[in-house]
Amino acid sequence: MHDLIIQNATIVDGTGQAAFKGDVVVDNGRISAVTAAGESSGEARRVIDAGGDLLTPGFVDIHTHYDGQVCWDKDVTPSSWHGVTSIVMGNCGVGFAPVHPGTEGELVALMESVEDIPGTALHEGIPWNWESFDEYLTSIDTPYTVDVGTQVPHVAIRHYVMGDRCYDDATTDDMEAMRAITRSALEAGALGFSTSRFYGHVDKAGNLVPGTRASAEEMKTIGAAFEGLDHGTMEFVSDSLNDPEELGWIEHITRETGCKITPLVTAGLGPVWDLAEKLAEDGFELRPQVGARPASILMTLDGTINPMRQFPAYREIEHLPLEEQKKSLKDPEFRERVLTEEAHLPRNADAVRFLTDHDYQYIMDEALTYEPSPDDTVAAVANAKGLDPREVIMDVMAEGRPLLILFGRYEGDLEGQREVIEHPLSVFGLSDGGAHCGVLVDASVPTYMLSYFTRDRERGPRLPLEFVVHKLTQDSAQVYGLYDRGVIAPGYIADLNLIDYENLKLGQPEMVYDLPAGGKRLVQKSEGYRLTIKSGEITFEGGNPTGVRPGRLIRGGQAAPA
Repeated sequence: MHDLIIQNATIVDGTGQAAFKGDVVVDNGRISAVTAAGESSGEARRVIDAGGDLLTPGFVDIHTHYDGQVCWDKDVTPSSWHGVTSIVMGNCGVGFAPVHPGTEGELVALMESVEDIPGTALHEGIPWNWESFDEYLTSIDTPYTVDVGTQVPHVAIRHYVMGDRCYDDATTDDMEAMRAITRSALEAGALGFSTSRFYGHVDKAGNLVPGTRASAEEMKTIGAAFEGLDHGTMEFVSDSLNDPEELGWIEHITRETGCKITPLVTAGLGPVWDLAEKLAEDGFELRPQVGARPASILMTLDGTINPMRQFPAYREIEHLPLEEQKKSLKDPEFRERVLTEEAHLPRNADAVRFLTDHDYQYIMDEALTYEPSPDDTVAAVANAKGLDPREVIMDVMAEGRPLLILFGRYEGDLEGQREVIEHPLSVFGLSDGGAHCGVLVDASVPTYMLSYFTRDRERGPRLPLEFVVHKLTQDSAQVYGLYDRGVIAPGYIADLNLIDYENLKLGQPEMVYDLPAGGKRLVQKSEGYRLTIKSGEITFEGGNPTGVRPGRLIRGGQAAPA
């Protein structure tokens, strides 16, 4: 008697090979057999007729920030709503361990500033029953709907070792202490180490977060923690990937320790890709990490960045319920005030640009393509309709649609993004699940990649379904040494998605107030996931949670099936 048989599925197995019709048999949380359709044998406690629908491995999201959320949300939403069955958190150098008792608020403030996670939710939702990273792992080693892995964060380590000096240059003793903590964390089960070397990550006072300009010597010293281990990955974001010194310490750590390194990159090839190819020839792994779409934010009435908040007239109504605000945006008298009064702009130059550069404010289309044309800008629509750009913004906000701001090299389509996604050395990530709660819904990118990039895209070539599933599963899992998942084959963990591919689609972004202390987050749901299965157990059916939580904390690398 088998535990589960899924019959008559269109199987895309995660390896990149062509789809095929088949049956999958599951026993004791693992795949025990994969056969041609109709050839599975024996009985099962549950038999599911896929009816030809798509069966994929569960998706592996290696770039999330659920470090606090896992303390209160054991379903790890919204990632689990989009077929994700394994996540890696602790990215970009921020996290909550190690921590000296009494200094927790400083780590919360850094996370709130860098990742836009409400500090009130973190203060209320985190139990803070740890000091060391090992103790943190023990605290979060609970049942989940997904498997959870994490990394030890540079910002927290620096704060723990250096205290008030954490913004300064590290001494030799500081570096050695950070190396020892990193080593201990890796031995306790951390999947890797992360840091931020990006000018955009600042604390509430406007200071670059601790470690942003850490020396090459500091990075090499910490990197030495990986020596002799059978697992470990280093993740970071940097604005210096064209700098020979930056590339120098990256190459040094990779060659000296065998550590896999995954720096975040935007569209466009450059020196870091050249180094990745050079290292690959020698058997080392430097895997530039790319997202489904360019870095972006959404501006909404109830989000972190509200394009109406710059106007004094709006400040008078922003306390009203959302529907009443929208009604005011349509009122002629209110609109006339907005058109004639002087805007009160923030000090931050980037925020000013978001609010005032109408040539780069895109009106999000109903299909949520994230691939606007120049005709979709506020300026273009205003010109075509003979309106003031402020009128267009009020119309869009009244309709409840977001304004999209794209960063980096967006040149009118996503061809640049497709180029880096298709590069054989890239790895797929950057969903930021759990973070940027008021401006992003990128935890939905698995659904976006399947529905848009493989099926609906018209402004350029689509990506093969088998390729995208591979990037979302086996390829991303292997970067963190998770060799036991991401493939539909005997011996692998039975993490699976049964998907009505033709009807798979994203919902509109919506703000919900379901974080501790009434904190808000922008979320996006989906339709088309018939089943999500984690370790052989159904965790979501028809998009609804079953209440079953077979997921666990992942410690260290996972061995490949024999």
